[in-house]
Amino acid sequence: MRKMFSKVLSSAVQGVDAYIVSVEAHLENVRPAKFMTVGLPEGAVRESKERVMAAIKNSGFKLKQKRVIINLAPADIRKEGAAFDLPIAIGILGAQNLVSDKFFDKIILVGELSLDGRLRPVKGVFPICLKARTEQIKGIILPKENLKEASLVDGVKIAGVETLSQVVEILNGERSLDLSERPSSNFKLSPVDYILDFDDVKGQDNVKRAFEVAAAGGHNLLLIGPPGSGKTMLAKRLPGILPSMTIDEIFETTKIHSVAGLTNTENGIITQRPFRPPHHTTSDVGLIGGGQIPKPGEVSLAHNGVLFLDELPEFKKSVLEVMRQPLEDGRVTITRAKISLTYPANFMLIAAMNPCPCGYFTDLIHECTCHPAMIQNYLSRVSGPLLDRIDIHIEVPAVPFDELSSMKAGEKTSEVRSRVERARAIQTKRFSNLTSIHANSAMEKKQVSEYCQIDADGKALLKNAMDKLGLSARAYDRILKVSRSIADLGGDKNILPIHIGEAIQYRSLDRSNWYN
Repeated sequence: MRKMFSKVLSSAVQGVDAYIVSVEAHLENVRPAKFMTVGLPEGAVRESKERVMAAIKNSGFKLKQKRVIINLAPADIRKEGAAFDLPIAIGILGAQNLVSDKFFDKIILVGELSLDGRLRPVKGVFPICLKARTEQIKGIILPKENLKEASLVDGVKIAGVETLSQVVEILNGERSLDLSERPSSNFKLSPVDYILDFDDVKGQDNVKRAFEVAAAGGHNLLLIGPPGSGKTMLAKRLPGILPSMTIDEIFETTKIHSVAGLTNTENGIITQRPFRPPHHTTSDVGLIGGGQIPKPGEVSLAHNGVLFLDELPEFKKSVLEVMRQPLEDGRVTITRAKISLTYPANFMLIAAMNPCPCGYFTDLIHECTCHPAMIQNYLSRVSGPLLDRIDIHIEVPAVPFDELSSMKAGEKTSEVRSRVERARAIQTKRFSNLTSIHANSAMEKKQVSEYCQIDADGKALLKNAMDKLGLSARAYDRILKVSRSIADLGGDKNILPIHIGEAIQYRSLDRSNWYN
């Protein structure tokens, strides 16, 4: 009885980072004929035997052995997805001496197989390439559709192939492993020209100013206004005024979107800040991430970008409550019985809501049909702890006809972004010794005391506002942080009373008489 064995390298993703998987193939010419996969295979991995055997036969290769045993090591980590199809097929062919094993310990193989032997794209290629470079793997063979995404990572030879037969040719030395073209190697870090521009928005100058302040300090923002006042239109334009992404942010964001299979962009990478607008029917798993095999949720897909929650009170309370950890820590930890994963989730939250159930409490044209108890009950759907994490509340009134019909051009996104970037540069210098703080919104109590000092006039103004407007205690630090961002926008070293006065206007929901 003749036994045959081979081992090839593959890779899989756990969280947003990849790890190396050894795919071992053991063949025996004994009956009964059987194909077994061990090493905690899940879902698509268990089904790979049908795809792999059909792909091998339809690619013109014949198998003499009856029994096939595949082991995926390390065996204590669950394996999910169809990316193991290609390494399993090559392992089987290598065990039967139909392909040279010269490069088996030097390259990584990933790819899903069609029944006719063609390769289909897989998720998570970008972190896999980063892992290959870290482990000093010589090269990677992957589906051609994943080539653009993979080509961002220098230092690793990459071959984008279309069929199983082409992979065999590469391993047998009949085709080069070198990547002939790096489509994404020339991507630019210059400001991105967003299609949605701020000059499209008529009127709403005070709201645009609030957006600029929020972008300057990385502050979360809540929009309150009647239907049709432009809340969604404004929110969609926020990514355009945020600072351009750095190399590190591009890599972090691309890793997350690669794991989720969302990197089908023109050049394979994410260079624009994400904008994620989940519907209010989204579950907590959809928003935060998770599942039997944990996957990133909307808060992680919005990492380094914007998460927009429209109709905020319509979200389930349990869904909103799980938002508190990522808003506080900038990351999400998902714990299951056998695994605990952490996903990045450092985003700006933009939320929008009506001022009352009918939506017209603050509207000057439409009559509101809600009584105070209904309004208070509606507002109470958004908990205090969540509001604690939103620095700016701004009312968005309906736009008058004269402003809607005006031909006067507003400021372009690029002009606003230039001011925001100057303010962020000040903050980068200010927090250069603090690795966990990059913007004013992330300041802790110690930094607020150090960088948000105000003079006697400023203290008097803030005390008077808290007494007269009924501002809550939680509004105190928020006002100081926002005042710091307003001062940075103006290039002022000290926080002045005019900065505090503007910041006070951005705390609508903290006023005790807001709905009276």
